[in-house]
Amino acid sequence: MPTVRPVAAPPVPTALPSDHPAVGAATGLLAGYRPGDRFLATPTRTLLAQGPAAVLPEDGTPLPERVRAALESARHSGRERPLVLGAIPFDSSAPAALAVPAELRTGPPLAADPLIMLPADPAEELDWQVAEVPTADAYADAVARAVARMEAGEAEKVVLARTLEVSVPGRRPELAPLLRRLARRDPAGYTFALPTGPGRTLLGASPELLVSRRGGRLIANPLAGSAPRSADTAEDVRRAAALLDSPKDLHEHAVVVAQVREAMAPFAASIEVPDRPSLVRTAAMWHLSTTVTATLADPATTALDVALALHPTPAVCGTSTTAARRIISELEPFDRGFFTGMVGWQDVTGDGEWVVTLRCAEAEEGLLRLYAGAGVVPASDPRAEAAETAAKFRTFLTAVGAAL
Repeated sequence: MPTVRPVAAPPVPTALPSDHPAVGAATGLLAGYRPGDRFLATPTRTLLAQGPAAVLPEDGTPLPERVRAALESARHSGRERPLVLGAIPFDSSAPAALAVPAELRTGPPLAADPLIMLPADPAEELDWQVAEVPTADAYADAVARAVARMEAGEAEKVVLARTLEVSVPGRRPELAPLLRRLARRDPAGYTFALPTGPGRTLLGASPELLVSRRGGRLIANPLAGSAPRSADTAEDVRRAAALLDSPKDLHEHAVVVAQVREAMAPFAASIEVPDRPSLVRTAAMWHLSTTVTATLADPATTALDVALALHPTPAVCGTSTTAARRIISELEPFDRGFFTGMVGWQDVTGDGEWVVTLRCAEAEEGLLRLYAGAGVVPASDPRAEAAETAAKFRTFLTAVGAAL
């Protein structure tokens, strides 16, 4: 039986170990978030940046150079271990939303804090209006057109996305309780709320690590191939087993892993890739998962250097990258912005974690714009791909209290 790595919340215990050193350390940071702050929780740490921050300039120099310069400047100004925190868009040549916080509070992972087991406050019952852009039927038609272009040899895989525009007339979404519900739904994943512009906030709960660097060790965890969870235990297990035995999903996953390995190889003295994928489960989805590990060849290489070399993986774009990007630009009726980009942090030593921006939404004024995508290959069923995006929307819709 393959390894299954859960990222769903454990059951609520009958008593909390109040003498545990992590009690309240991470959930206190989660509770302290307010719109405009920068929050990121990963399986290694919880970060909350409040107050003023030095935003990276857009001066035309390569992003890794700007990050290095900003961190060195912060260190020279007296900060002992500064870090940069924020988001990079799908088009990595577009302006990023990265900053060096002046005030940063850190804590252990959310999953290490027993208080994360307590249920979040339920979503307020509101009359949510949900607009599909494009509709499920139009999306399925776009998938069919992408399949036809792949059958003609234009590409091997294309990841197509769609959005939901969710709003309540006269109301602004309350971001702090929404973030808490996202975090408690999948506390072992990657939960974030980051400003991306005046009055705009990117928030979500991604299951996928693009790459992390800690000292001389690199880790990437590509996910590709998915199936929706079921509330029925027997059916849920059947879906997981079917995913592990699906030729279409195994092929899709293998393509992604091969490209991740190829992109990491120039930075690695050695690299290890398991022969077969395992399963990762979130509250809404099963995913095929492979953990790729490597030993860094050059200690000057930073986490962001490797992340930009990996981005975009076939899991969020397709293969070949150039052809997939062209098809995406022609078939998706919106700008992805930060969706399928990356969120994360990096410190002055080059260590950091960069996460694929999935299961997310961007809040602006009274609107929440949700994003979800599916990997399309020649064997894809357009209706099944539309259903997969609907299942992926469930993570955010549940936290909002809305339905598709």
